This record gives sequence, C-alpha cells and structure tokens, in this order.
Amino acid sequence: MTLHTLTIHQAASLLRTGEINATALTQSVLERIYALDNTVRAYLAITPELALEAAAQADATLAAARRAGTLDTLSPLLGIPLAIKDIITVEGVPLTCGSRILEGYLPPYEATAVTRLTDAGASILGKTNTDEFAMGSSTENSAYFTTRNPWDLSRVPGGSSGGSAAAVAAHMCLAALGSDTGGSVRQPASLCGIVGLKPTYGRVSRYGLVAYASSLDQIGPLTKDVTDAALLLSAIAGHDPLDSTSVDAPVPDYMGALAAAGNASSRPLEGLRVGVPREYFVPGMQAEVEAAVRKAIQVLANLGADVRPISLPHTELALPVYYLLAPAEASANLARFDGIRYGLSAPAESLWETYRRTRGEGFGPEVKRRIMLGAYALSAGYYDAYYLKAQQVRTLIKADFDAALQEVDIIACPTSPTTAFPIGERVADPLSMYLADIFTLSLNLAGICGISIPCGLDAANLPIGLQLIAGAFEEERLLSTAYAYEQATEWHRLSPDITAED
Repeated sequence: MTLHTLTIHQAASLLRTGEINATALTQSVLERIYALDNTVRAYLAITPELALEAAAQADATLAAARRAGTLDTLSPLLGIPLAIKDIITVEGVPLTCGSRILEGYLPPYEATAVTRLTDAGASILGKTNTDEFAMGSSTENSAYFTTRNPWDLSRVPGGSSGGSAAAVAAHMCLAALGSDTGGSVRQPASLCGIVGLKPTYGRVSRYGLVAYASSLDQIGPLTKDVTDAALLLSAIAGHDPLDSTSVDAPVPDYMGALAAAGNASSRPLEGLRVGVPREYFVPGMQAEVEAAVRKAIQVLANLGADVRPISLPHTELALPVYYLLAPAEASANLARFDGIRYGLSAPAESLWETYRRTRGEGFGPEVKRRIMLGAYALSAGYYDAYYLKAQQVRTLIKADFDAALQEVDIIACPTSPTTAFPIGERVADPLSMYLADIFTLSLNLAGICGISIPCGLDAANLPIGLQLIAGAFEEERLLSTAYAYEQATEWHRLSPDITAED
C-alpha cells in the first residue's frame, strides 16, 4: 500500500481499523515531498517536526479511542497530513505570501481555518508556493520560484494557489488549503486535475488570511476527490467572532448530502435543473476544453438532470470590473506593508524614502502593477468614472446569477478556457494572463459558491476541469451534484506519472 496516494476518507478508515498509523502516513508523505519537491517546487516551507508531532498525538488519541470504544466520536481529519497556502497564517511558521517584503516574518497568530484543522487532529506539512499576495494565475509571480505542473513540468500549475494544487496532484499532501479571489482555487485545480472548492463568501472565516481584495477573498480546499472537499469544508466552515464577514448560520451536513446522492438511483440528479450559460462558450477557447465540458454536461443529463441553456448577459464585463475592484482593494490592503514593524526594511534618510525603497525592493512587478491600477481607480478625479461604475456593474453581475439561479439549481461551464500553458508563455502579456480567470472571477464578484472537478484530458494528456456553480450557501447541492458526476466517471482517479529529475 502506497500511503501518500490515499485520499483523506480512505486514510481515515484505515487509521480507525489500525491497518495504518498516522506517523507512518505522515512519514510517507514527507518522503514523497523530499523525493519530488526539488522537481515540482510546490513548497515554500516544510515543517516535518510539526507534522510528526501532531501525527504522534493522533496515534495516541486513536489508541485511547480503540480501548474506550469511542472511535466513532473522532474527527475524520485526525492524523491527516495537510498543506497550507503561504498566504494563510500558521502560528510560528514563516509567512511570505510569495513576496520578498515579508521575508523573515513569523506570525504570532493563526488563521481560524488552520486552527479548526489542527483542533480536528490534522497535521501541517508546510506552506505552499503562491503568486505574490495571491496576484496571478500561474504561480510565476512568486518572488521565490515557479511551481511546475506535475502533469507536465514545462507547464504552469495555475494560480494563485498553484503550490497547493501541485502538491495535491503530486501526492505531496493528502489535501491542502488555498484561497480564491478570482478563481485561485478552482483554476489551478482544473489545470492540475484535482478538485477545488470556492465556498460562498462568509461561509469560511477569513481571519488569518492575508487580504488581497477583502470583498472577494475566500479560503477553500483543494483535494483529490469531492468527498475530501466535503470533509475539509465541514471542518473549516462556520461563524467566527474574529471575522465580522463570516455568516452566523449552521453548517449543513455535507457528508450526509453526499451519502444521499450515493444512495440514490441510477439517476441521482433526477429533477435537478442545470443551466449552461452561452456566454461561457466563447471563440478562442481551446476546442478540447469545450468538447470535454459539453460531454461532462451530457453525463449530468444522463444522470437525470434537466439541462437547459441560460444567459448571464453581463459576463463580458466581469473581467474589467474585477480588475478595477480587486486592485483598488489591494492598493488599500497592501499599504500596511511599509517596512516599519515587520518584514523587509530598506532604511533611508526620510520616512517617505524608507517607504519608497522598501516597497520598491519588496514588491514584485505584478503587485506594483495592481497597486498602481487600484490607486488610479480610487483617485479623486477618477473614482466615479471607474471604481463607482465598477461597483454598479458588479451589482448587475450578481443580479444575473440571482435571476439564473431562480430558473436553475446548478450552472455548468468550463473552469478554464485552456489547459495548462507553458511556463513563460504569458509573463510578458498581463492581459492574456488575466484571461485565464475569465470563467471563474464572476463567482467572486457575486459572492456565490463553485467547484472545479476533473472531466477529461486533452491530446497532450493535460487535465480539463468542469465548473459547477450554485447559489449562496448552497454548498450541499453543489457538492452532491459534483459527487454524482464524479461517481459516474473515472477522471478523478487519474494521477500524473511523475519522477524526480536528476
């Protein structure tokens, strides 16, 4: 048995029966990291001592529960080794956000999502690579190195949660947390052939998530299958007094929803209305992506879904709206990084010169570009023409989804217009890079939930993702639909054939 290839739910079952132990499981994943990470480059920091200590505690808890006959009371995450995107704080573990400006920073506090995982008994393997401050679609904007796609090492893993996605795809963790501001969980999940879930805004606490665009950011899981996504969401979801934007509402029984879908007839989606937006099938998208996604939608129909065309008429405005609002929020959020209290500092004779030098040396070109775009949009002479207008159009985009989701229960479309593109291909062309998120960023503007699940391979053996979208706080329906599709196909069982480079 190869332990690092297990899913969370498979490992949890074996841990309870005593067929494996948490220490051996964690050690297997660490050995996989040591063997492959010089090739894939998914991790910015590895924390073996932290992970093995948590694993030993999990083994002790499991042993005690077996003696007491209380195994059924334990969390399914007990003893499970996970990775965390390096834009989410883990107390005492270096946090860089993929930026030079935070070199040497050790956070004295921890993200609520991470605390909920460790309280459940999970172990933290380390911090994964990210585009600087989550600004990017390829992980090429990391100040440290580019993560490579395990399916083809010459190609990007997507971004900004590319390190997390690559680590999951290469079996260098059982699952990981990422963040999604405009598609940064779902797009890399699509490009790496795994599952990526963006919860509804407010479903998961953002406390401890370093802000890029506060009205758009959301923490989400990257996993090997839908069941694991449901398990992670169950653990991290729920109200948090430390985050005023988290919603005080009960967390549904996501695993129960999957069980119900699994126990249904051969047509588990009978009566489910699935909308296919015509605006998401556009000229210029990769033909193999369109073909695979349309075939996946036919599978949904074969499972009983009532598939019908819909329109989201303001879709074409989502990209410019996003790239006005997100940089505007970033320009305000990143003003705190000034070299005075923590991180990189470039002292000069005056305070303003210290700010200028620190930020000039510490921020990379994409972060500088977005700060300048945001500052321009917020400036006195242009606020009404740009920022305010973008907020008004954002309302129209949300209204499109609200109207569509009155007519249908789920929206199905591609996650990304292409499969993974070559490293370096789009670095010099920011607009072409921004277009990588054209099918994902609308969800963040609307604040609703979505998931990417594997649905095919192109001729180059690169993964293709199907995106399913549901209304606000409809994760139960979203997950059960994704699960029904997953159980009817084999795409989620595929893994890249990767070996360490010499």
